[in-house]
Amino acid sequence: MKIVILILLLFFSNANAKDSFLSNDEYAKMLYKNPRGIGCNLCHGEKGEGLVISSYIKGDKKISLMAPRINNLSMRRFTKALEKGKRLMPEYFLTQQEKAYLYYYLTKQKN
Repeated sequence: MKIVILILLLFFSNANAKDSFLSNDEYAKMLYKNPRGIGCNLCHGEKGEGLVISSYIKGDKKISLMAPRINNLSMRRFTKALEKGKRLMPEYFLTQQEKAYLYYYLTKQKN
């Protein structure tokens, strides 16, 4: 059901695609790389695979701060994570349409 809603959101949001200079793929990529000033790719990687944000030494241990993989989440879990922001995750105040585009981008990149 969530996939159907996603497809409908994308279809109706770009119903006038011939008047747009960006394709759905281009817009989704642009949004992922710069949703509100800080790109998702900087922490979560180019394809949502997750990255080490920073590492430091504490005592004799190396500790890494890791952004989680996000290209394997369900639509529900993905949108929920975006709504509340966690720990270092900023809150972006994205529209449902923007969330759908981000999810589309990530699930397309995974394949």
